Amino acid sequence: MSTARPRRQVVLLRPVPGRTVIHDLWAGAKLIIVGAIGVLLTFYPGWFPIAAVALLVLVSARLARIPRGVLPSVPRWLWFLLALGGLTATFAGGSPVLSVGSMEIGFGGLLNFLRITALSIVLLGLGAMISWTTNVAEIAPAVTALGRPLRPLRIPVDDWAVALALSLRAFPMLIDEFSVLYAARRLRPPDVDAHRRGRGKRWAAELIDLLAAAITVALRRADEMGDAITARGGAGQISAAPSKPARRDWVAFAIVAVVCGAALALELTVLPTSSARS
Repeated sequence: MSTARPRRQVVLLRPVPGRTVIHDLWAGAKLIIVGAIGVLLTFYPGWFPIAAVALLVLVSARLARIPRGVLPSVPRWLWFLLALGGLTATFAGGSPVLSVGSMEIGFGGLLNFLRITALSIVLLGLGAMISWTTNVAEIAPAVTALGRPLRPLRIPVDDWAVALALSLRAFPMLIDEFSVLYAARRLRPPDVDAHRRGRGKRWAAELIDLLAAAITVALRRADEMGDAITARGGAGQISAAPSKPARRDWVAFAIVAVVCGAALALELTVLPTSSARS
């Protein structure tokens, strides 16, 4: 008798244990790098910048010793949607055009779809790398340090940093609580009501029960977190830790700048030349 493999869940906001050069980077440096790469891919979402960022993500994952087990399982319906999207994008046509007998097929739409898909995967991998290599407790001091120039403008940088840190801390806990609630819901006996209207009413009642339980769990977690913060000296201690870049962070800045600069130069020189020749 064959049993289905358990699907691997998404592991986010929980750093992978280890002490590597990627783990030791300053959290603010990682945020700056992600922001700079986001700006680059926003204005120049071409193949060369996407490939360069993908290379940076893969090398960083190798240096950080990220295991394959943290990658979630891809459901089959997602592959079906990607195949359907690629098929429908092919109907848009565009260059390059392939001639098959008397019929011409343009693959411009398919290439654009593949480029957008690759861009989405690269951005997800970039965010996942930050999640897998950064402790949540390091985010608030880094945001406070980065927002220090905004303090003369009376912008509440410290409050924003604390709110961000609390949100990142609460997110994994709420996911676990909701998973427990969903598992408890699945343990209930199946619905035996033969009438569609009766099943609809029961599903609506169960949905309301789940929402009420989720709100109760969130409020309980918030109360426990508030007591813990008060016992440790208040919310100000969350962002009060010293945080500043080190020498390895400047080396990381230089490497990212060189790789992204080379990719941008290729994007602006090679692709226009090839387009003009075609």
